[in-house]
Amino acid sequence: MPLRTSTFSSITPRQIRVIGVPLDLGQSRRGVDMGPSAVRVAGLEARLEAIGHVVEDAGNIAVAIPEQKKEGAANSKYLKEITATCTKSAELVLKTLEAGKIPLILGGDHSVAAGTVSGVAEFYRRKNQKIGLLWIDAHTDMNTPESSPSGNVHGMPLASIMGLPPFELGKIFDFSPKVQPENCVLIGIRDVDNFEKENIRKSGVQVFTMRDIDERGMRSVMEEALSLAGNGTVGYHVSLDMDWIDPEDAPGVGTPVWGGATYREAHLAMEIIADHGCMLSFEIVEVNPVIDEHNQTADLAVELALSAFGKKIL
Repeated sequence: MPLRTSTFSSITPRQIRVIGVPLDLGQSRRGVDMGPSAVRVAGLEARLEAIGHVVEDAGNIAVAIPEQKKEGAANSKYLKEITATCTKSAELVLKTLEAGKIPLILGGDHSVAAGTVSGVAEFYRRKNQKIGLLWIDAHTDMNTPESSPSGNVHGMPLASIMGLPPFELGKIFDFSPKVQPENCVLIGIRDVDNFEKENIRKSGVQVFTMRDIDERGMRSVMEEALSLAGNGTVGYHVSLDMDWIDPEDAPGVGTPVWGGATYREAHLAMEIIADHGCMLSFEIVEVNPVIDEHNQTADLAVELALSAFGKKIL
């Protein structure tokens, strides 16, 4: 019998710039401002370099803290400060892409995504190209100030990206929406506010709930999601909220919700993204080391980033 030879895949080296955005003004529970540090402590840079990438850490964007500022309107707390932070991060993301590097954003609460997506979308808009968006999250984050039960802006970034209020957050670089609804795909949704559901239906975004994953399996959902996000676009931004994963595997998150993706489902999703080869940028948000267990969630965040950037079992 002839011996079977195995082929080991190699990773194409990429230039990656890590950008920390330690923003926690978008939610009431404190601690996610320490998320970028927790992910760095888990060895993000060294572990990405170990699989062949070249990594530069640009440090953290300066962010105001609640003790320094007034809350502002009760239905959109700290919106002015959040918009200012997202504008700064959007400009740095744009410069990163102009330098030929891949932005890897570390949040902070999920409101940071308004800045990240703005920067990526603007870079490709100048080339007359569109981007897609994979929003991987337990929540849809499509509340508006009028529909939000809490007034916390971390529940509104996708609404602003899609051209809904709060308009201040969505008008970075003076165009809206940042992504066309047919190219915006939500994956793993399982906790949606009642008034938020109408915003989702009207927006036209594509949604795969945890039930879809349960019934169809992760591969089927991810293949369709990537097809939608990539249809007519140059590629897509991946926004990964760690609360997408079940709290059993990711206990240290801003807003945990039971019934999420398992450890292996999460890795499979990232591996499929890597196989597809069209990821333009990546962000990890809502890591909260204050309620984590031995930095378990930050370590998982690094593992998932490695999978998204091409690490394979063989």
